[in-house]
Amino acid sequence: MAMISKEEKPTFCGSEYDELHKVILCEPQHMAIHDVINETQKHFKQENIDSERALIEHREFTEALRNHGVDVILLTPLQKYPEQVFTRDIGFTIGRTLFVAEMASEIRQGEENVLKERLESQKVPFLDLTKGSIEGGDVIVDRNTIYVGMSSRTNEQAVNQLKKVLPTYTIETIPFDEKYLHLDCVFNILSPEEALFFPDAFDKETIDMLESRFNLIEVTEEEQFTLGTNVLSIGNKKVFSLPVNRQVNSQLKARGYNVIEIDFSEIIKSGGSFRCCTLPVLRGNK
Repeated sequence: MAMISKEEKPTFCGSEYDELHKVILCEPQHMAIHDVINETQKHFKQENIDSERALIEHREFTEALRNHGVDVILLTPLQKYPEQVFTRDIGFTIGRTLFVAEMASEIRQGEENVLKERLESQKVPFLDLTKGSIEGGDVIVDRNTIYVGMSSRTNEQAVNQLKKVLPTYTIETIPFDEKYLHLDCVFNILSPEEALFFPDAFDKETIDMLESRFNLIEVTEEEQFTLGTNVLSIGNKKVFSLPVNRQVNSQLKARGYNVIEIDFSEIIKSGGSFRCCTLPVLRGNK
C-alpha cells in the first residue's frame, strides 16, 4: 500500500448523488470482446463491439458531461486493455481519499498502472490497495456507509483492508448473484432516500435490509440486461440513462429526476454503462 502525497488537488466523494465536478474517463478506442468475462459479453461475443460506434457514443457522453460543468480527465487508451473504458473499476473515491483498486480479472490487470501514472502527473494523491482484489463497480458510497458487493471481483481480504483504512466508516458487505459481475449492475443509490435495484440478484435478507433503508425502484430483467441500474447521477437530481430503458426513465421522471438520455447501446455490449465508465474524483465538496 503506497500513499502519494505531492502537491494536493481537491479530491472528495461523499455519495453517489452529490454534484459531480471532476471525473476520470477513457475512450474506448480498442474496445473489443476477447475473453468473455460476463453474461452480457457472452451474448454479444459473435457480434462483438463496433469500436468506432462506441467511440462516437463515448464522445457524446463526454461532451454532455462537460456541458453540465463536469471537468473530464481522459486516460490514455492502450490496445492491450480492451476493457479500459470502464474506469470505475480501477478506482474509487471515498471521502478525501482516491483508492486505486486491485483488479481480479487477468485481462484488466495493469490498467491500474495507467491510472496511477496519470494521477501522479496531475498531482492527485491516491492510496494503492494491494491486498486481495477489489473493483470500484462493487463499491457504492452513501455518506458514512460504504456498500461493498461480494463478487468474483471483490473478496473479503480487500474488504478487511478497506475497513482498516477507513475506521470511521460503516462498511457493509452485500452478497449478490455473481453472474451480474458488479454490485452497480444490480444496485445503485440515487439520493439519500432512493435507489435502483434488480431484486432477482439478491436473497430475501438483503432485500429486507435495502427496503428498510431506501425507497427501492425495481428494475425489470429486460432493463437489467440493458443496465438500467447503472445510471450516473451528476447531482441536483440529474441522471444519465440509456433511452432504451424506458421503464426506469419513466419511474425516475415521475420522482422528479432530470433524465439525460444518451445512446450507449454499443458500449453496454461489454457489460457496463454510465456509472461503469466514470471514476469520480470530486463530488460535492468543491
